[in-house]
Amino acid sequence: MGDSVDRHVELWAQELNWMDPVKEAIFARLAILARHAAQARRATLDSDGLKHWQFKVLLTLRRLGPPYEASPSDLADLLGLTRGALSARLAPLEEAGLITRTPDAEDRRRVHVRLTPAGYAAFEQHAASEEEDENALLAVLSEEEKRTLAGLLRRLVEAAETGPGSAEP
Repeated sequence: MGDSVDRHVELWAQELNWMDPVKEAIFARLAILARHAAQARRATLDSDGLKHWQFKVLLTLRRLGPPYEASPSDLADLLGLTRGALSARLAPLEEAGLITRTPDAEDRRRVHVRLTPAGYAAFEQHAASEEEDENALLAVLSEEEKRTLAGLLRRLVEAAETGPGSAEP
């Protein structure tokens, strides 16, 4: 039977006698799965009414744990943004009621960015939708196969993160 990668590898194996068909199949399948996950994530975000950058801000605040709050400079650092870029992103989130920006009680120059109950709910709704999509894709694997795949992928990520020319995240 086979999948699209089997056909891809078969065609290229005829043209490139030096190509390792197993390696090509692995990387082609990883690329297809990454593309599928990204498309599914975009579709879920669209259906939830969120943009990717909005979700990243909500996710970052949610990941910090209660009270789901950070200073703008800490938040910018966590997101890899300049302070100006972050400020431009926070305004629409605040207008939508997903975050609040409040001055510090002791130092009015300092501001706290906090996830609101609506922002928390928006994050949870999207995370649950994404979880459903991912579980549906993985449903073809047994629990043991999922653990094996997770372990093999961990080894590849470790090699990528610690190998020559790599930068640790």
